[in-house]
Amino acid sequence: MIIEVLRRSIIGIAIGALVTFVALTILVIFSIESTVIEIWRHFLSSMLMGVYFSLASLIFESERGSLLKQTIIHFVLSLIVISIVSIYAGWVPFTLWSLIIGLGIFLLTYFIMWIGIYTYYKKLEKSMNESIEKR
Repeated sequence: MIIEVLRRSIIGIAIGALVTFVALTILVIFSIESTVIEIWRHFLSSMLMGVYFSLASLIFESERGSLLKQTIIHFVLSLIVISIVSIYAGWVPFTLWSLIIGLGIFLLTYFIMWIGIYTYYKKLEKSMNESIEKR
């Protein structure tokens, strides 16, 4: 289990670094200057988000609890982590309207992704059941 956590953390850090590299490339292309501390804060925040989401998928791999319970745990943890990291990084300003808009974007994104993943696995389940029935 420890090896799996380390493996996923490294993958999350790599994804966060890749996202930061893409963002820095955009800054370079458009000649936008930034301070080292800003870049460092965004880089750290991207890596933290990568680590969180690579580890958060473990919630759904557990045999404990229903899909609803796992989804609620994942949703609440994701909301907390994203809120803290987004405010720290300055991605979402710490004002009431910004937080409300950020929450709305998070809810919409989470819902769309959850529906997509749920639909995918339902189709996969159906396909596997059909292949078993053919035997």
